[in-house]
Amino acid sequence: MFKRIFLIVLDSLGVGEALDANVYNDTGANTLKHITENYDLFIPNLEKLGFLNTLNMSDKEDVDAYYTIAKPTNVGKDSLTSHYELVGIKSTTPFKVFSERAFPIELLAKIEEVTGKRVIGNKVINGEKIINELGERHLSYGSLIIYTSSDSTLQVAAHEDVIPIPKLYQYCEKIRQITLDDQYRVARVIARPFNGKPGKFKFTQDRCDYAVKPPKRSVLNSLKDKDLSVISIGKINDIFDGEGITKIVKSSNNNMDTITKLTDIMGKNFNGLCFANLNDFDALYGHNRDVEGYAKAIEELDVEIPLILNKLENDDLLIITADHGNDPTFPGNSHTRENVPVIIYSRRFKEPKKLEPLKTMADIGATIADNFEVDKPEIGESFLNKLK
Repeated sequence: MFKRIFLIVLDSLGVGEALDANVYNDTGANTLKHITENYDLFIPNLEKLGFLNTLNMSDKEDVDAYYTIAKPTNVGKDSLTSHYELVGIKSTTPFKVFSERAFPIELLAKIEEVTGKRVIGNKVINGEKIINELGERHLSYGSLIIYTSSDSTLQVAAHEDVIPIPKLYQYCEKIRQITLDDQYRVARVIARPFNGKPGKFKFTQDRCDYAVKPPKRSVLNSLKDKDLSVISIGKINDIFDGEGITKIVKSSNNNMDTITKLTDIMGKNFNGLCFANLNDFDALYGHNRDVEGYAKAIEELDVEIPLILNKLENDDLLIITADHGNDPTFPGNSHTRENVPVIIYSRRFKEPKKLEPLKTMADIGATIADNFEVDKPEIGESFLNKLK
């Protein structure tokens, strides 16, 4: 049994189309493979852990970690349903995606009514593009910039000099209540404050996600019930709307800050789970179809791997995985339905090796539950007994 488990989600770093990728029009998607084909990726530390071998499930001699892939089984390819699956929640009803014409007029009218603000934008677009396109108009009229990134999100952007951040959060809370209605069923309402001057508008680090409550209890709840720690870093607390979380460690939602907060927590004494999400891969590079930026972010992570491994105690377990894909070479700018890598590391392992593919991402949650001897989640099978 491990005293502490660290679960790191490399947001959107998929490793090849899932069996049902055709249902999502994602046949041929492979985030990591297409990055390596278009960029000379140098990641020696991740490579030692078998990370690149997850692309074709090849054998690697003298590997430092167990490695495999996990297949998505929940319906949908958004962050919420994927994270639900990781902790053992079965989700059969997908969130709605407004990827063609953005949001219906009646929803925009309701937003204007509850906020008292006019709405502009209403596009399927990258956030940096829309704030620079409509930022000046926003400064002149104080309107809310509404857009979606083609996932199940409704994003609300406002310059912090026009609408103070606390007020923007209040508006988003009101919008969150409206979009809980089944006819909209938006997974997340996201507040996106920005600053700067025309032509140079930039999002600040004060993003705030307003998600729905998970549909069922998860491994996180079971851990909390047993008085074990469940520490959230980054957007994890937002994704689960606080359910099962015992400690929130805020980060600026960029990878390096999240890793810094993670290594800080690794120096603390606790018994339980630390759950972190590295969001830059998805938000900055996947959705923007930025191959080079995505590749450099992976290389930046690779530099931090030795520090993370050195911080681990003998009774710690590290699991590195992803939640879905977001192939930067693929058409459009939305997530892609992909299998995810699973890297499992501990100082105690004697002969780490390749494992058979996991039938569901929920096997990770089942393994965590098994380790801490809490209730088994409704989906997933533990692989704890395979770790020697």
